[in-house]
Amino acid sequence: MVKSLLPFALAAASLAAQQQVPAKLPPPVAETRRDFPQADISNGLIQAKLLLPDAEKGYYRATRFDWSGQIQSLEYKGHNYFGQWNPREDPKLHDSIMGPVEEFGNNALGWDDAQPGGVFVKVGVGALKKPEGGARYSSFNTYDIVDTGKWNVRKGADFVEFTQELKDAAGYAYVYRKTVRLAKGKPVLSLEHTLRNTGRKVIETSVYEHNFYMIDGRPTGPEFVVKFPFEVKAVRSLAPLAETSGKELRYLQELQARQTAQSELTGFGASPGDYDIRVENSKAGAGVRQTSDRPVARMNFWSIRATVCPEAYINLRVEPGKETSWRIDYEFYTLDR
Repeated sequence: MVKSLLPFALAAASLAAQQQVPAKLPPPVAETRRDFPQADISNGLIQAKLLLPDAEKGYYRATRFDWSGQIQSLEYKGHNYFGQWNPREDPKLHDSIMGPVEEFGNNALGWDDAQPGGVFVKVGVGALKKPEGGARYSSFNTYDIVDTGKWNVRKGADFVEFTQELKDAAGYAYVYRKTVRLAKGKPVLSLEHTLRNTGRKVIETSVYEHNFYMIDGRPTGPEFVVKFPFEVKAVRSLAPLAETSGKELRYLQELQARQTAQSELTGFGASPGDYDIRVENSKAGAGVRQTSDRPVARMNFWSIRATVCPEAYINLRVEPGKETSWRIDYEFYTLDR
């Protein structure tokens, strides 16, 4: 009798073991090399590692994203929120970058007016060369850099201040300053910006945070939820991978390699109060809240297996001789489980 029951007991044990196997995480990627210019900051609650702009040695030297404020890792209460989501480490690749990185518009200043071989501008990158051939501008291309401007980095124990000064480039010139600051006694990171127009032409663009959230490296799927203060709608269907319902975006299945859930989102109003996005992971027990002092002009959402990316756009218009400012705050927290 014991012999006849043994195969069934072994099968049951095997099934139980299979049910306890955790969700498969994305494959590990190599740690970022230590020879890139970088800086560590902490307020006692948060520890963050930043990668610094450098035209010769910087981790990121492509022409899509602002070179300043790249966060390689941020830890709070044992949870990590950012990391190397893209396994390709190539300084000239448009998206080989980490953290809550920013892009100034999906367009470029002066592109339409520039002749082939002439100069156009991306704030946070510099003056770029328009190629021959008449192709349309694409953020995904990496263009030849004519002038990165003058970068200055000032560091304290709990902040890093970046300043880029670009002088006359096809009539555009500016002083751009971004400070990445950890709040005293709070699990909050702030991005404080100013943009002064020192050129002859109006600077009219937008800026958004791509974010590249990677909470504890968990795979994108039902354990993630993205919350908004308004009834959110996806312009393009996210099915069968995800859906919007009420004030939330939820995943219906775990994303696999080469699967993307992406859509423009609507439902926000003209108040800065609608710039209030929460990304939470129930399995990790951690979340982040992203707010701003500016209203949302447009919102896009993009996610793959390795990262979840709400992208809230802010419109900017700066007359010659004038300055504008804006702020993004990130509050990190844990969930009751």
